[in-house]
Amino acid sequence: MARPRKPLLSRERIVATASALLDAEGLEAVSTRRLAAELGVSGPSLYNHFRTKDEILEAVADTVSAQVDLSMFEEHDSRDWRTALRDWAFSYRAALADHPHLVPVLAHGPGRRPAGLRMADAVFGAMVRAGWPPAQATRIGALMRYFVTGSALSSFARGFVEDRDAYDPADYPHLGQAHLLAEHQRQVDEGAFQTGLRALIDGLAQEYARRAGRPPDPL
Repeated sequence: MARPRKPLLSRERIVATASALLDAEGLEAVSTRRLAAELGVSGPSLYNHFRTKDEILEAVADTVSAQVDLSMFEEHDSRDWRTALRDWAFSYRAALADHPHLVPVLAHGPGRRPAGLRMADAVFGAMVRAGWPPAQATRIGALMRYFVTGSALSSFARGFVEDRDAYDPADYPHLGQAHLLAEHQRQVDEGAFQTGLRALIDGLAQEYARRAGRPPDPL
């Protein structure tokens, strides 16, 4: 039997093509018509695998969630809850940084996405095992998601132009070096994330210690 000229259409191929298109051009570029053209198929053939464009985006989002390391939350892992949260946050942010255009989709929460739900379940379970009350474990998971996705939505450093004359010291006396921020984007943005993450976890550790009636150990 002769082999088909084009690869057979599959969910995996649709998701991979949508992911590449989204990374290259953003959410606005993803449509069923554009995907069909990129895949070399007719538009209706996509509906054999996905009912809507939103379902495709959800599937792409789930592949990104699946890239996040959750090993620190496994019961046999020796890391304490603070170290686990820190290591997970770095992995989570790295996955989002690789797919910045997808952050608005991921920011809505896991919905029915399997990998997203596994991540939420892992974080909640680890916090409860560590001794946090279930209600507070839920809040911690929400807080961490807000912080990580918020940090990945945009660049603080890129919010300033590289024109020295844009920041007249008569109007902005403390922004004399602001035009240099974009040049040091990675250092500024990653440093801000690390500073915020450390402060966030230190604050949680203080609350945890108060609940236990003892001072927190240094991380």
